[in-house]
Amino acid sequence: MRRKNALRNMLFGVMLKVYQIIVPFFLRTALIYFMGMEYVGLNSLFTSILQVLNLAELGVGSAMIFSIYKPLAENNTEKICALTALYRKYYRIIGGIIGVSGILLTPFVPFLVKGDIPESINIYVLYWLNLGGTVLSYWLFAYKNSILQASQRNDVISKIMLLTNTFQYSLQFMAVCALKNYYLYVMILLFSQALTNIITAVVADKIYPDYKPKGQLDEVTIKSINQRIKDLFTAKLGYVTVNFADNIVISAFMGLTVLGVYQNYYFIMSAVMGFVMIIYNACTAGIGNSLITETKEKNFSDLQTLTFIICWVSGWCSSCFICLYQPFMEIWTGNLLSDGEVLLFGIYFYVYEVNQLLNTYKDASGIWHKDRFRPLMVSAVNLCLNLLTVNFWGIYGVLLSTILSTALIGINWLLRNLFECVFEKSMLKGYVKRLIFYTAVSICVCMVTACICAWTGNFILKVAMCIVIPNILFYLMYKNDDEFTKSKKIIGR
Repeated sequence: MRRKNALRNMLFGVMLKVYQIIVPFFLRTALIYFMGMEYVGLNSLFTSILQVLNLAELGVGSAMIFSIYKPLAENNTEKICALTALYRKYYRIIGGIIGVSGILLTPFVPFLVKGDIPESINIYVLYWLNLGGTVLSYWLFAYKNSILQASQRNDVISKIMLLTNTFQYSLQFMAVCALKNYYLYVMILLFSQALTNIITAVVADKIYPDYKPKGQLDEVTIKSINQRIKDLFTAKLGYVTVNFADNIVISAFMGLTVLGVYQNYYFIMSAVMGFVMIIYNACTAGIGNSLITETKEKNFSDLQTLTFIICWVSGWCSSCFICLYQPFMEIWTGNLLSDGEVLLFGIYFYVYEVNQLLNTYKDASGIWHKDRFRPLMVSAVNLCLNLLTVNFWGIYGVLLSTILSTALIGINWLLRNLFECVFEKSMLKGYVKRLIFYTAVSICVCMVTACICAWTGNFILKVAMCIVIPNILFYLMYKNDDEFTKSKKIIGR
């Protein structure tokens, strides 16, 4: 059943992700050519500000999903209903906290932008629109989404988003191309988010009619959940600082145009990250179930196989970024970063995916209390390095800060926590050796692919080389590896 759910989730997840890459790509292109790069920068800036405000969520969603795993497995409807009632209450409180915090932060918004804001834009109005949409998203049945995720029905969420996104993108194209109205562009996005929440709630009620927000949990359970939420806050803080403070720093120190160029590169990379995230999202609930029902040896074997798959995929994608970014951007927008910054984007992707794999196991096992200080340290180091290097090295310094803080502090610390709480300490040395080996192979594959691609200036030929060459090299290196054999069997099934 776990494999069936994972496959179904991945299938519809891939369909949604392909759709969410292709259509927004053309929408982003329209925004650049019809309205200007500053609007792309504005889009990224407000996304980052709202992610910071969403710290108030404290990881309630993750805590809810984890808390529902066991009662779902035991078919304990009464407890699921009580959990749902608790989280509905929490989300209402969170929406209020975000609203009040956002209003208090209003006077500081202009300081987050260096240079001129587009003349037609009132930054306060734009900020309040985004803030209102965020608050409303918490008040409109946000807890229903977690029920579907915990029961491994991400495919249902994907189908709903395919429908609402089609509605959203169609109207946004009209707002940009025909009306050139950025306010309308934002309002359509916010309305679409609310519509998604409402439809998700209706469908969740239809699939699980017995799961109503009613009942009361005992004090011990509530205390345990509250502790888990407190622990998740640090993870949320670390994630927001590492992934979104970069945008705010670039906007404040370098301006909206530079942020827009940076975000064009990040847009492509995050699209690919989204594809890999489908694997994690589809497997997280199954991993959580497996950690409860299977032996440590079996779970460690699964981790090794997933690590092999992720390192292969990440190494291949990194080589594509390094070889194809510049020629693609020259065709698309004509605004380029330096080759050194492109190289760092490739490294960033690989480090991010390895870290995300380990985080998936951390979330599935629920060891947030043990891991509570790690995200704080990673985010603090990353932010300090950002502020120290952005004036000297610009985007190069921002990217390097994120890579170093994640690789040297985040991954090392997370590995220690996982092998102390989830696996056996004795397994760590062998796992690290394999991870280093996979990374070394990926570096060599990227170097060889880049050298071969440098011989031609034809973009189509470069794409063909990047599809074929890295995978041939990986195959030659891994064809006799046990993990390669296991991976073939999993993909075959």
